[in-house]
Amino acid sequence: MDNENVLFDDGTHKCVMFSLEDEAQEENSLSVNQFLLVQHESAILIDPGSSSIFSELYDAIERHIDPQKIKYIFFSHQDPDVAGGIAEWSVATSAQLVVSGLWTRFMGHFGLVDTARIVALPDHGGRIRFGDDFIQFLPAHFLHSPGNFSLYDSRSKILFSGDIGAAVLSPQNLNKRVDDFESHRPYLESFHRRYMASNLFCRAWVREARRYDIDTIAPQHGSLFHRENVAAFLAWFEELECATEHIDEIYLA
Repeated sequence: MDNENVLFDDGTHKCVMFSLEDEAQEENSLSVNQFLLVQHESAILIDPGSSSIFSELYDAIERHIDPQKIKYIFFSHQDPDVAGGIAEWSVATSAQLVVSGLWTRFMGHFGLVDTARIVALPDHGGRIRFGDDFIQFLPAHFLHSPGNFSLYDSRSKILFSGDIGAAVLSPQNLNKRVDDFESHRPYLESFHRRYMASNLFCRAWVREARRYDIDTIAPQHGSLFHRENVAAFLAWFEELECATEHIDEIYLA
């Protein structure tokens, strides 16, 4: 399928990317990616998106695993394009819902009734076992949300970065792969300069990311960075001057 790509599969552990859009809002929306990790008879769903794509995503997941075997659903932050379908997923599965501790009190506003199923991440993140391997929650605070996390999968060596690395209107979004970083970079700049809070937080995140062996950075929007483009993106993001550094321009009348 055009909106489904297997990013990793070693016969035991699989990562699938779905790129499902709300067709009614297609002209006004960003290109959105959702991710599924499967190992043995267990799964983790990452940033499942809004309620408008719930049914389509549920059906797509069924091609890979019984949705009832989803153990965790991870929400990198609270935006509706990430967590808008949380009520539907809480009813359709028995998964634990992993989100920043900052956002647990707001989940009722998304229609979540059973708050006992929430796994509230502390600010420093954490690690949980997943089959024979682990997933690590990396702090990504203020990039762009005050309570924000990225997720690293130790088997596939994919870092799911949320809005970090998102590109707007890049031609390279068509194949969901960054083939040339310098050509892709202009499509990163406007989004990151406005949505990321400060270079201080960019540097902190890059420092955390470099602790892990990363083959791929997979943002929630746009194209994925592989191998040498991982290093290129980290070097660029580490030096990025964003909102705080441009505060006078933002408030200039």
